[in-house]
Amino acid sequence: MTLEFSRYDVRQYPTVSVTDGYGAWSGHYEQTVNEEMDIALLERLTSVRWNDIGAAADLACGTGRTGAWLHEHGVRHIDGVDLTPAMLDRASSRNIYRSLRIADIVDTGLRSEAFDLVTQSLADEHLPDLLPLYREVARLLRAGGRFVIVGYHPFFLLNGVPTHFHRPSDDQPVTIRSYVHFMSDHVAAALAAGFSLTEMHERIVDDAWVAVKPKWEKYRDRPVSFVMVWTRLER
Repeated sequence: MTLEFSRYDVRQYPTVSVTDGYGAWSGHYEQTVNEEMDIALLERLTSVRWNDIGAAADLACGTGRTGAWLHEHGVRHIDGVDLTPAMLDRASSRNIYRSLRIADIVDTGLRSEAFDLVTQSLADEHLPDLLPLYREVARLLRAGGRFVIVGYHPFFLLNGVPTHFHRPSDDQPVTIRSYVHFMSDHVAAALAAGFSLTEMHERIVDDAWVAVKPKWEKYRDRPVSFVMVWTRLER
């Protein structure tokens, strides 16, 4: 049951598109997104043998932070996809991707059944519908391949805290258009696309998080992000 974030919006920041928003955010994205949000969740996974991955597709690769983590953990052939040229420029500068392309993550143009792993981090909330994403990932993966998705937890969206950043030009907060997807929406889309759930974790605001961002003390013990590992079944 996908819902427009606007019905929960209590901050009323100006809302911009994904490409405009991440284009403006690209220069300071790495300095504002806490690694406790996403990288800490990747570190917790036990069901993916990173060194055994032959080829990976990093969807919504952004500045390449997920790709860099994969590379550090033994994944050598990574293709990145993103909508925002400025973010891809940042990813390209890391020199870790086999290829990078501007494309929609639900229509990547990458070869079918060419990947052992597909990742997508902190982007699903910008999709109005999850099923096209899971179908595209199923197309890209070989049977038995893994889909690792890291997401901004719907708890925060439901409580009116959107994906947002401060514009460098005037330091004003801006919201990137978002949608609320419940966990059941992920499950329904994944099952329809031919996946089986292998592993899942939720990131709670705790001491480690507050040590990096003290202002988040008021959110202590709330779920801020999640990771799911899906396995593509035989067709």
